[in-house]
Amino acid sequence: MIDQNLQTPGTDPQEPEVPKVMKTGQEEEGSQNYWSLVWWKFKKNKLAVAGGVIVALFYLICFFFAEFFAPYQLHQRMDYFRAPPQTIRFVDSEGKFSLRPFVYGLEETIDLELRLRTYVEDQDLIYPLHLFVQGEGYELFGFIPMNLHLFGADPSIEGSHVFIFGTDSLGRDVFSRIIYGGRMSLWIGLLGQVLTMLLGVSLGAISGFYGGVTDIVVQRLTEFVAAFPDIPLFIALAAAIPVGWSPELIYFILTLILVFIRWGGLARQVRGLILSLREREYVLAAQSCGASDMRVMFKHLVPGTLSHVIVIGTLMIPGMILSETALSWLGLGLRPPLTSWGVLLQEVANVRSIRYYPWLLIPVPFVIFSILAFNMLGDGLRDAMDPYGGQ
Repeated sequence: MIDQNLQTPGTDPQEPEVPKVMKTGQEEEGSQNYWSLVWWKFKKNKLAVAGGVIVALFYLICFFFAEFFAPYQLHQRMDYFRAPPQTIRFVDSEGKFSLRPFVYGLEETIDLELRLRTYVEDQDLIYPLHLFVQGEGYELFGFIPMNLHLFGADPSIEGSHVFIFGTDSLGRDVFSRIIYGGRMSLWIGLLGQVLTMLLGVSLGAISGFYGGVTDIVVQRLTEFVAAFPDIPLFIALAAAIPVGWSPELIYFILTLILVFIRWGGLARQVRGLILSLREREYVLAAQSCGASDMRVMFKHLVPGTLSHVIVIGTLMIPGMILSETALSWLGLGLRPPLTSWGVLLQEVANVRSIRYYPWLLIPVPFVIFSILAFNMLGDGLRDAMDPYGGQ
């Protein structure tokens, strides 16, 4: 006979039901795979998320949709040479408020004392600003014909214009050229770092796996490259580029120069990681099963260094951008008609330009913001790639 008074635990209606599994945050975390843990920890770092969003916006605006976000084409010229930035207003000179922003037109004057062309606002000329205006035609993504721009002055008014960052010495809109220049600078940073990672990871893996003479040769080569000071080496290599080469070829050569300078540090770090991994049981098991050296290196060893390589690659992209900007500013990197942030800064390579046309320094904050964003993203990835540490 079974005692009717004995009840299964939790069946008494007076007792609260105890859940079978208590899912705390750490238990949920422990049940996830590695990349889910990385993403979970990365999201907790607000600065890293902000840096990732800023980087994504830079590439989205400058690289994919530059023609749409820029009110003017890259080489489009207007009859306003080194015009100052126009102020976007909602209240006119008579105190009337307008829901639609507008800018005043510019009137050219000559400063006889300084012998400079200057511009003053002509309050009789009011140019309303609109979103999604029709402008100069372009090809989105290189093959979709369009003429729509995110914003601009009212196209129905003859001579209307808007220069929120002013114009350069040839009458080209600085804001538009910053967006187009960001495409080149950011692409050099990304492409250069990808090539650096391919070269550094490959040589570092070969050096750490084989050791012996191979290791000695690769490590002496990295020391040989690192022994040269950057700027003199850049000057020598850039001076060797013939002036008659096409801008595209010069761009490619400059990228290779940056890769040649930067690959050594990554190769040494990958070599150290490979040395610590090559005696692991799974590597020995793969070798005992007859796996080739190439398969062991790039199928079993290199994936073990992936988290470290991703972090280092993210943190090294700002260095690539800074190197290109500095070289182009010195006249040793990209040259017109190619446009980058460094090429734009060539306009303020003298004190006179900084004194009288300070708005031409506006590319500098974009360089700073992009570098800070990459650093915040890299720091967040460095912490997230070790999800079990720092709890």
